Amino acid sequence: MMMDPATAIKRDVFQLIDQQIETLRREGHLTDSDLDQFRLRSGKISDLYQQHDRILRSRISPHPRLATAS
Repeated sequence: MMMDPATAIKRDVFQLIDQQIETLRREGHLTDSDLDQFRLRSGKISDLYQQHDRILRSRISPHPRLATAS
């Protein structure tokens, strides 16, 4: 079954957010590697949201349809 691109992007974003939360819940200090991965995921989340926004905007017609008289 083929998944809608917007739905796939949302799924990816939720997974990345879960990873961000797991990182922040760790006890002790975060390593430099943890922080680098956190930053990379943050950038990826932003990119995915922009893609999601473009997909949704492309589905909205720039010209509203007018009702026609019957």
